[in-house]
Amino acid sequence: MNPAHTPNTGPTPASWVMILFLGLAWGGAFPMIEIALQGITPFWLASYRIGFATLLSLAVWAALGWKLFDRPLVGRERVNLVAVGLMSSAVPFMLISWGQQYVTAGFTGVAMACVALIVLPLAHFLIPGERITPRKILGFFIGFAGILVLMGPDAFVNNGQRLELAGQLTCLAAAGCYAVSSILIRRLPAVDPIGLSTVLLLIGVVAVIPAALLKEGAPPPVDGPTLFALAVLGLIPTAAANLLRVQVIRTAGPVFMSLTNYQVPVWAVLIGVIFLGEPLHMSLLVATVLILIGVALSQWSALSQLMRRKPG
Repeated sequence: MNPAHTPNTGPTPASWVMILFLGLAWGGAFPMIEIALQGITPFWLASYRIGFATLLSLAVWAALGWKLFDRPLVGRERVNLVAVGLMSSAVPFMLISWGQQYVTAGFTGVAMACVALIVLPLAHFLIPGERITPRKILGFFIGFAGILVLMGPDAFVNNGQRLELAGQLTCLAAAGCYAVSSILIRRLPAVDPIGLSTVLLLIGVVAVIPAALLKEGAPPPVDGPTLFALAVLGLIPTAAANLLRVQVIRTAGPVFMSLTNYQVPVWAVLIGVIFLGEPLHMSLLVATVLILIGVALSQWSALSQLMRRKPG
């Protein structure tokens, strides 16, 4: 059953604990990527990450009986499923891993908050009933201003920092992939969310490992600390967090789940500054505030509904 159509009881204290954990797990993924990159190349980092996540997801899916779609997929739906698999894990994992060689974890976390903004114009043209309102337009432009601040005034000036610019654009491209996948996934028929998550990871594995072999050759030797970082990336913010996400949506609803949009950049910036010694530039703070204001305005109706709902 599609979790978006599953009756929920509203947020409970347990729901708030789960949503805080999800924000921390996803926000902490980017500092962990930065640590892992010290001992492995970016495409193999993505391969290990998605490989660990797939193994855990397969075990859970098997324990639950291998449920997936209510009916077999037809031709276009199969193509759509493959596209979602590529755009929700394989491609953005590779883009983020490559881009974070040249940008901070805080930058990447703030860039991921742009997903909700990118979805706005896509949903307007591709999803019936999802129309852009004046409030959403205002939110989009405030958030876009935040993206410009995030990139910096000299982003497109030839100042010798070519790879930093490439890293910035690559991370924003990853956010675009997540936005596209969130639109495409709505076109799939009724589906078991855990089975879908696992199948999408399997599709990602099939794409990422050959790409790593072609781009970077045989997998490099990995030391203990790097392997630990890779395992954490695959098991916690990728596999376990996706499984917990299903539980949050089933019990508290998809609107409540959207609160993670506001946590991820904050956690990424804080962890990067405190534990990795990343610089805390004023432009990063201003960009974070502008992007989060833009996201809040674009989702105002749903957030208002959530605030009016009584806990439990």
